[in-house]
Amino acid sequence: MKKALIICAGGMSSSLMAKKTSELLKDKGHDIEIDAAGSSEGQKLIEKNDFDLFLISPQTKMYYKRLKEAGDRVGRPVVNIPPQAYVPIPMGIEKLANVILEELDK
Repeated sequence: MKKALIICAGGMSSSLMAKKTSELLKDKGHDIEIDAAGSSEGQKLIEKNDFDLFLISPQTKMYYKRLKEAGDRVGRPVVNIPPQAYVPIPMGIEKLANVILEELDK
């Protein structure tokens, strides 16, 4: 099983996105678990290296450089989520799922 973590400002919107995207990926036959955390926990969770992919929400992109450096130290990708893929409607969930699949396939 692959694991991805969405890092956002407080973990609230990302929890919804993680749940909906996990359900979509499961329905499509992918064994990918998505979790969510606030930016205050983000770097610590990257350094623990328990996830295969780290996704930075649009509202926390100002922390991208610091989080990317932490990801580089543990050899894990850290990517920004495009704003159009961070909307809890079917189209946004589909776009986020595609971002995750593309990144995990690299």
